[in-house]
Amino acid sequence: MVKVQELIDGHINFKDKKFKKYENKFLDLVENGQKPKVLFIACSDSRVDPALITGSTPGSLFILRNIGNFVPPFSPDHDYHATAAGIEYAVSVLEVSDIIICGHSNCGAIESLYKEINCKNLQHVKKWLELGQGVKKYVEQNIPKSASLKQKLEFTEEVSIVFQMENLLTYPEVKSRVDAGKLSIRGWYYNISTGDLYYYCDKDREFLPMI
Repeated sequence: MVKVQELIDGHINFKDKKFKKYENKFLDLVENGQKPKVLFIACSDSRVDPALITGSTPGSLFILRNIGNFVPPFSPDHDYHATAAGIEYAVSVLEVSDIIICGHSNCGAIESLYKEINCKNLQHVKKWLELGQGVKKYVEQNIPKSASLKQKLEFTEEVSIVFQMENLLTYPEVKSRVDAGKLSIRGWYYNISTGDLYYYCDKDREFLPMI
């Protein structure tokens, strides 16, 4: 388990080595502002680090993270303003050219869709997970009854990514830029155990190995 002192020591190492490596890059980002071309929507899971698994440098990714890498459908009156605001900013202000929804294996949010949450201290979590009920319903209607729990959870993780991609298109500016050929939406699946990335192939309607 990482302790606070380890984080402080890590920062010292960052300042002595990594910051110096990217010092000119950081100065340029300060003087000229950020211009990331990719909005990366990932889960808050501590085992999933977008910059690490993609080898990205500072300023390359505009990252949104939340429980389950969910995208709430567009609605001016909904209660999920943080994620929606990030999407709007990335698309309308930063004008990113790609949006990546990255789900992952062993996702606690997905597993929780099949459990009762009765803890009074998890009211916001319970409300947030309502966004996954459509995914759960689809899986239960389409997965073979002979499937194991592991297979069911993995299928749900993948289906959820596709649902979030569809939810993105409910945002007017996202839809407009996609239709104009200025924006692409991609679905990725990261396997924590192997480090492998898979991408969603719309033609084949399945996730295929990235490499």
